[in-house]
Amino acid sequence: MRQILDSQPFKAATAFIEQDQPRFVKELIELTEIPSPPFKEQRRAKAYLEMLRQSGLTDAEMDQEGNVMGLRKGSGSGSATGMVAVVAHLDTVFPEGTDVKVKREGTRLLAPGVGDNTRGAALMLALIRAMEAAKFQTRKDILFVGNVGEEGEGDLRGVKFLMQKGKYKDRITEFIAIDGGDQASITHGGVGSRRYRVTFKGPGGHSYGAFGLVNPAYAMGNAIAKFSRIQVPERPKTTYNVGLVSGGTSVNSIPFEMQMVIDMRSVDCGELKKVEDQFLAIVRDAVDEENRARSTREGKVTAEPKMVGDRPCGQTALTSPIVQKTSAVVKAFGLTPSYSISSTDSNLPMSLGIPAVTIGRGPGARAHALDEWTIVDPAQDVKAVQVAMTMILAVAQ
Repeated sequence: MRQILDSQPFKAATAFIEQDQPRFVKELIELTEIPSPPFKEQRRAKAYLEMLRQSGLTDAEMDQEGNVMGLRKGSGSGSATGMVAVVAHLDTVFPEGTDVKVKREGTRLLAPGVGDNTRGAALMLALIRAMEAAKFQTRKDILFVGNVGEEGEGDLRGVKFLMQKGKYKDRITEFIAIDGGDQASITHGGVGSRRYRVTFKGPGGHSYGAFGLVNPAYAMGNAIAKFSRIQVPERPKTTYNVGLVSGGTSVNSIPFEMQMVIDMRSVDCGELKKVEDQFLAIVRDAVDEENRARSTREGKVTAEPKMVGDRPCGQTALTSPIVQKTSAVVKAFGLTPSYSISSTDSNLPMSLGIPAVTIGRGPGARAHALDEWTIVDPAQDVKAVQVAMTMILAVAQ
């Protein structure tokens, strides 16, 4: 670590970062004001691809899923030394039509998505330019990626493609996601999740004239009630939730279709599977009970559970080199490392046994809220770029 921090290239990089800070702020604002709602990240991705090209990376391209990337080649012998993938997701949680105009109050920038994760994407551009300006040489190749589909029902689709189908899938040996706040925090574990949309169907009918027929709303309500009583452990933390319900046509009609969307999470893959199995059994039982409770002369109630989200569990050991190196950087900058388990792009490589961590992007708060904000301050921005850059250099050596 001292070899990096005491080196002439690090001093040159620091000088460059200081004079480049206004560009970091400019790009942060520009990217934030390009809407990037779920599954509609194309405009921002195209702009980001051009920024990657301008930063000096080679082989800059967009893949079939919409991820954009560029390569910084190392001095090693290609596949023999491995490759470090560094990703920052481009999508936000906010739907199409959200006002993403950035407002400035002193050193505070406010706008939906300005922190999560537009600041991470802008930070990555700044550190690439600093590495190029200082002529840092790493042993391993570094693949820098602006990826899509991290948030919500995007279901990590960008990183899933990158790691399972992309052209570099067999070369990536370590993985760093820039997608946290506090740079002292290192995410080394992935909270797994299963999400289902369950559609209950029945014959429907008039609420008075067809009274007594099976009702998919009752089946769904019974399933929700049973689901709410599942017992899960506090440790490993395991959770479940019914987040959306919909259906029906009018107050005086027996609905012919109802839907619910549910979320189950755990830091332990085994516990997550237990909850999932219980949930699916509950849906079957609720349907059977409804078909026994009321008339099926016009048809039965059915239920179709469809998985709409699958984030795998995983963990990178605290003793692994990637965690030890990023922790050493945190300490070298006078911070105290803390370790967390969360749901990020790192879940996917962790599930594949590839060492991965998620690191911070810098100060901010109110992620996923309309009044989200981040701080742009020269001293803090310089340090944020220094920390993230040094972590990447340490892992890529």
